[in-house]
Amino acid sequence: MSSEKLSDTMMHCIEECERCSRACIETVIHCLGEGGKHSEVNHIRILLDCINICETNRDFMVRGSEFSKQICASCEDICEKCADDCEKFEDEKMKSCAEFCKSCAEACGKM
Repeated sequence: MSSEKLSDTMMHCIEECERCSRACIETVIHCLGEGGKHSEVNHIRILLDCINICETNRDFMVRGSEFSKQICASCEDICEKCADDCEKFEDEKMKSCAEFCKSCAEACGKM
């Protein structure tokens, strides 16, 4: 499916998924460098889950999969959980990641 055929809402969601995935990748690197609570397994796991679902969601939307709505709903849920987890830290990088996750969740919710 070419980008001309994608709705503005879908294009926005695709862009938000790409931004969120990049933010989470950068945050994983940050967290591993920080160590301690930043690098706890459950925290890294939700970041990795968020990266994977955002990339999967983007791919499903771009190719016009009939399962896009289900994947988008899962992406919204995982992004919200990732945002909640990142907000627990008093750290600008973590707060920034949380904002990207919230924005992506919002875009997915509109799908």
